[in-house]
This record gives sequence, structure tokens and C-alpha cells, in this order.
Amino acid sequence: MYVKSNELGVRSLIKKKDIIELTIEDMAFGGRAYGYVDGERIEVKHGLRGQRVRAAVSKARRGKYEAKILEVLAPSQLETEETCPYFGSCGGCFFQAVSYEEQLKEKEDQVKALFQEAQLGGFEWLPIEGSPAIFDYRNKMEFTFGDEEKDGPLTLGMHRRGRHHDIITVDQCRIMDEDFNEILRTILNYFSERKIPHYNGRYHKGYLRHLVIRKAHYTGEILINLVTSTQLQLDMTELVEKLRNLLMKGRLVGILHTFNDNLADVVQSDRTDILFGQDFIIEKLLGLRFKISTFSFFQTNTLAAEKLYSIVADFVGEAENSVIFDLYCGTGTIGQIMAKRASKVIGIEIIEDAVKAARDNAAINGLENCEFIAGDVRQEVKNLTTKPDIIILDPPRAGIHPQALQDVISFDAPEIVYVSCNPKTLVVDLKELVKAGYRIDRVKCMDMFPHTPHCESICLLQKNMRHEER
Repeated sequence: MYVKSNELGVRSLIKKKDIIELTIEDMAFGGRAYGYVDGERIEVKHGLRGQRVRAAVSKARRGKYEAKILEVLAPSQLETEETCPYFGSCGGCFFQAVSYEEQLKEKEDQVKALFQEAQLGGFEWLPIEGSPAIFDYRNKMEFTFGDEEKDGPLTLGMHRRGRHHDIITVDQCRIMDEDFNEILRTILNYFSERKIPHYNGRYHKGYLRHLVIRKAHYTGEILINLVTSTQLQLDMTELVEKLRNLLMKGRLVGILHTFNDNLADVVQSDRTDILFGQDFIIEKLLGLRFKISTFSFFQTNTLAAEKLYSIVADFVGEAENSVIFDLYCGTGTIGQIMAKRASKVIGIEIIEDAVKAARDNAAINGLENCEFIAGDVRQEVKNLTTKPDIIILDPPRAGIHPQALQDVISFDAPEIVYVSCNPKTLVVDLKELVKAGYRIDRVKCMDMFPHTPHCESICLLQKNMRHEER
């Protein structure tokens, strides 16, 4: 393969589909990494610094090069830990071979780099907080039915890394406990024996689509949701009995059957039937109880969520007699945890099911000073006449819509606590908030997802005027 010499100004001959070898020089947030081939920067996903890899060029356009790793030729010096049987094949946990202490350091350094690139500084940077549990921590898993190779045996698990249509059975996964593995094995064996076809997303034919399992850490309650198309009619009585008779550490409280004929590869409901028990679990969090349905958003790491919300509470402070807006509130967990120290909490969330759960949760916890509104934050904030003392922002990965952010700014709240699962969009929003007169007071990272490239960031912003008055 021939590549250009930058000094000679010759046009690069690196082309799409070329096979190249490179050493990973460094990593960036979100699982991105890069190395160089004859002076050209090549970006890859899921590479570790120091690895020597063979990769296929997937993009070669306008001086930008991306490649997909085909093989690790030499390991990274960071790889020191034992891994699960699926490591390298499964689409998750690519950090698993790295010690947890090093994972935390890498994540914090990567988030810091994004702040530096955005020229955001002058604030206190608090040390990253690690997850209390680094294995068996997931309280929710979403599995896909499929096959590992075309027309092969039925599989149930996760997408193969780099091959979206290949599904790997993961019944020994280390980030979920044995109850999840036992349920997965039971359901896979049941449908394999009966040769029930999985749903093929390319041709939109077949029956079995997804399996969603939720388990509460503190109460041990388990909810199972089987997601299928409507292309077959099966009696689930025998499967329900098998699941009810499983010996598990937790307690099975509900089995659901969701029908989904949507063409997209997402879990959604055209209709959901309760095959056994109830359609929710109850979890405890910092002294409160929360009702969680199969479709509700709830942090997937319960013990780490308690740490995350404790950090938010610390950033909020006493907040006595304050009005708090909890925007993108999900099932209302953050707002309700803050409610005991505030005069009023108003939460907004676009998912109606989550808002219903938030209202139910407030009733369960006897909180009469919480109001939850179903709707798009961008629209609903315009209808609020109450002025907030503190705004808590916990937006989805895409960040805050620019207009919604301007509406948030218009409230002129003395303090904003921004909780983000994506520091790339966080720094974009922070630059706008700083431009509007806010000062970043402190920032702290919280690792909610050990062995993955993700972590949460919590930022406290204060209105400059407030400090001038002091």
C-alpha cells in the first residue's frame, strides 16, 4: 500500500477498504482512538493505547481517515486483567482487560481533555468517583434474538462488535448477576428446542425480537419482558411456568409479553400483555421507594446511582425553601431525592410512561411538593410561570436543544446543576451557559458503567451576578 509523503505534498493513496497496520497512540472519550500511518491520522473505535492492530479503512475522504479493527496483533501495556469469554467479540465492555483504577484515570483524563479543547477552565475539578460495584452491577439488560452466523442456531444476547446483524449469546456476562444469566439460558433453550424463528431485521420476517430483564438491587424484584412480532401466535403458558419455577436469588414479580411490529430495531410496544404478576418492580434509593416499569428510565447501576445523586445533592446544598426545576426528569428520582430540602419541585419529561411513574413514586413516598409534567422540555418550559432557584438538567445523550437551552437561560436561575452522560455535548452547552453569564463552580465525574467507555459528569454553575452581590 502506498501513502503520501506530507513533505512532498503528494496526494494520499490510502483508500477505503485498504488493510493497514498501526499502533494506537492515544484514546479519546466514547471509545475513540487513533494512530498514524505514514503521517496520516487514522481513527478507530475500541482501541487501547499501545495496541498494534490490523484494520480495514472504512472512510478516506477529505483528509479524514477512519478504520475498523480486524485483529489485535500486539496487546496494550494497559491490558492486565482477566476477561469474560466474550471479550473482544461482544459489543460492550471493551475496557474490561484494563485495571479499574486505570479505567477511572483514563475516563477522567478524557473528560478533562474535552473541557480543555472547549477552553473551559477556572473551576474546581473534584476527583472522579468510582462505582461501588464493578461486576454484577446492571439492574437492567436488553438482549436481542438472532444468530451468530447466517442461518445458524438461535442466539440471544448482544451484538457482535462491528457486525450489527450478528448476535452473540452472553449467558456468562460478568456485569449482570446470575439470575439474568439463568433467565436468558432458560428462554433461549425453550425457543431453540421448538425452533421458533428470530425476527430478521433485513427482511422483517420472524417472531422473536428482544428480551428485557430488570432486577431491583435492594428488593430483589425481577421483571421479565419478552418482545416479539405478531407473525406467530404462541401459547406462553409452559414458558411462564418454567420461569416461575427457576431457583433464583431474586423474586420474580412479573412476566410481560410485548408485541412490536415496528421496522426499527428498538424495544417499543404496540401492545403489552401481563402473563404473570405485575408490570413493574419496586426499588429503593436513598431512603425512597421507586416504581419502575419495563419502559421507564432508571439508572442501570443502583449503587452508583446513589453516589451520583448524593453528589448532585451536595452540589445543590441546603436549598431550604427553594424551587427546583428537574428537567429531563425520567421517573423523577433526582427531583424526589431533592424534594425533602426544597419547597417545590417541578419535573418535565417527554416520556409519558416515565411521568406517570414519577407521579406514582411521589405518592408512594408521600411527597406533596412535587409536580411532574409530560412533554418536551423545549415546549413546556415556556408554559411555566414559577421561577426556579435551582435548575437540575439531566438531558439525553444528544444534549439540550439549543432553543430549550435559551429558555432555561431565560429563567435566570441563580444555580444550575448539569448532569451529563455525554461530555461532548455537555461542553457545547456549558459554553452557551458561560456566554449567558454563568460561571462553572465545580465539576466531578462519576463512573456509572465500569468496563465501558462511558461515565457521568456533574457540573455546578452559578450566576455571576449572584457572586458579585456577595
